[in-house]
Amino acid sequence: MGGFLVPIVQSIIAILNIYWWIVILSAIASWLIAFGVINTYNRGAAMVLDILYRLTEPVYRPIRKFLPNVGGLDLSPIIVLLIIWFAEMELIQFAYYVSRL
Repeated sequence: MGGFLVPIVQSIIAILNIYWWIVILSAIASWLIAFGVINTYNRGAAMVLDILYRLTEPVYRPIRKFLPNVGGLDLSPIIVLLIIWFAEMELIQFAYYVSRL
């Protein structure tokens, strides 16, 4: 049983790692937009920003409902990164225990 589940768990961890970087890119892009570094009227930049928004907003939205309003500071990416980190640690432990079966 362990020989089947370990690659699946490793694939899920790889997907979580990719999403980790998507969240980080989204946060950096939002900072660059706020400081006027990225021109949102540029068609290429707008397309990349739209992709980042569509990938991250469904995850941010439920978290923003529970977070208090901190002015212009958005804490939802930090919470998402903590959840991803916790899920990865649990999956690594699960893969270790399953591989020992």
